[in-house]
Amino acid sequence: MTAPTSAPAHTPARATEIIGILGGMGPAATADFYAKLVSMTPGSSDQDHLRAVIWSDPTIPDRTEALLGDGPDPTPWLLDGSRVLREAGATVIAIPCNTAHAFVPRIADHVGLPIVHMIGEVARHLTLLSPRIHTAGLLATTGTVRAGLYQEWLDRFGIRLILPDDIVQEHEVMTAIRAVKAGARDDATTASLARAAQSLTEQGAQAVIAGCTEIPLGLPVDAVAVPLVDPALVLAQALVRRALAEGGAVQEVVQDALRRETVRGE
Repeated sequence: MTAPTSAPAHTPARATEIIGILGGMGPAATADFYAKLVSMTPGSSDQDHLRAVIWSDPTIPDRTEALLGDGPDPTPWLLDGSRVLREAGATVIAIPCNTAHAFVPRIADHVGLPIVHMIGEVARHLTLLSPRIHTAGLLATTGTVRAGLYQEWLDRFGIRLILPDDIVQEHEVMTAIRAVKAGARDDATTASLARAAQSLTEQGAQAVIAGCTEIPLGLPVDAVAVPLVDPALVLAQALVRRALAEGGAVQEVVQDALRRETVRGE
């Protein structure tokens, strides 16, 4: 018997969505993202959860090195992975890597599927926090910082962004990110990230964005004095809203902004 090519008309909205996860950047962060997607999905049985296809390709060149001019452009790998997901039946793509979003404008018009923009979703999420967030701090890769990804999106929502100084960025943030990628999630890694977060709160950050998907693996929320925003968790929530047909208007706002970003990136 062949499988049905489309869901029956009475199938719940979530069952018609197939999440394509473009991962491998890094593998642990991809696994963590899928676990968060599962945890954010309401339900009491297997059948209540979302269908997903995961393409985890750790051979994708380093995104930060590419942005700094020290490595190859990962765009062909990202485009190939997106096509693999589309051919596997995905109806929407999620990229649980902050730095990779610098390359989204290069692939968005060629994928043939909507991409739920993680950084755009984080910017929107910050506007919903109470008390209102006027200033946020960012812990992220140097590539994400240099590309201005969060600066651009938060500016659209009227939120000021604070960044670590160059010494903290390299010796605390990047050292910790590399450690997590190498499998180290020890006290030293947590202490480095906590110090970096503290440097941001001391400058007035009312929330800290864990803007690299490795950071939440090394920095628990209770190690930061203000709300720690996990973009992977925000992305998972956005995908669940989409699957439950609750976030259509929100997705249109983000997709419109993404289309404008794509035009600028050409």
